[in-house]
Amino acid sequence: MMQVSGSNPVLDANLAIALDALLTEESVTKAAARLHTSPAAMSRTLGRLRRILRDPLLVRAGQVMVPTPRAIALREEAAGVVRRLTALLTPETPVDPATLSSTFTVQAADLIGAALAPALLRLSRQEAPGVSLRMRAEELEAGPALRDGRVDLEIGSIDHVDPETRVEDLVTLRMAAAVRPGHPLTGKPLTPARLAAAEHVVVSRRGRFSGAMDAALAEHGLQRRVIAVLPSHLAAMTFAAVSDVICLVPAAPVGEPPSPITAPASVLGLHVLDIPLSLPPLTIGMAWHPRHTADGAHQWLRGAVRQIFGTTDLPGASEQRDV
Repeated sequence: MMQVSGSNPVLDANLAIALDALLTEESVTKAAARLHTSPAAMSRTLGRLRRILRDPLLVRAGQVMVPTPRAIALREEAAGVVRRLTALLTPETPVDPATLSSTFTVQAADLIGAALAPALLRLSRQEAPGVSLRMRAEELEAGPALRDGRVDLEIGSIDHVDPETRVEDLVTLRMAAAVRPGHPLTGKPLTPARLAAAEHVVVSRRGRFSGAMDAALAEHGLQRRVIAVLPSHLAAMTFAAVSDVICLVPAAPVGEPPSPITAPASVLGLHVLDIPLSLPPLTIGMAWHPRHTADGAHQWLRGAVRQIFGTTDLPGASEQRDV
């Protein structure tokens, strides 16, 4: 509230709104009705305005009140202040994607980037032609990178626990085996023994030779031979396309439509085989800093990603959770 302290009043936006109502209506009663308050309260507010502005503002002339010259001079300015306050405190109108001119930086594994970028750019050409995309490999620590704006959106297996990060799960996939056409494993049903007997290429940014498949094979008393460890899914898939090695790729659960993340395997002509082992599922999500939650441009980006992953119509698709 505005309080008079010496000659320096503390500003109160409510007084500006009351001043606009009084000067527009030229009536305490009508101004009170306009602002849904009582005439007595409005009369007290008029008294405060008179003391602050050192002018009576409205004076009685018979049965009505008329504005003073100072009030007439202030009328348009008071109305303009209220219009600006209203615009300042009104929620942002929905963004028209066609008017966007934005560059989004998305951090994702190469396989996700290869699947996402063409679909996202195709969608932006249709809806938001002013949008550009910058893909980054998983080279930055996601929490700080999202916080300082180096990354707008992270997509992948979200395993960091930065308390301020917003995370939304997109899809849960299974792991499948990808092999070249004519690979020996394509001729007969795939068994744990046949799977273990083949040569494997593993994807690991940390250079690890073992993973969930090794633990699953061990339950059958089996051990596979890993002949190479590569840091890139696309490199592993390319290797599998020209040799007899097996690589793992994410795939949709059995009976569901194909996942866009499996598309690069199809482009390389790989056959995707069900793995006869119990492997943990892979959950793909997206993460962003909360300062972007209400931003219209970023909302379009997140909506486009949901559309690509087929989660737009799922319950809670527009909901976010804190991690």
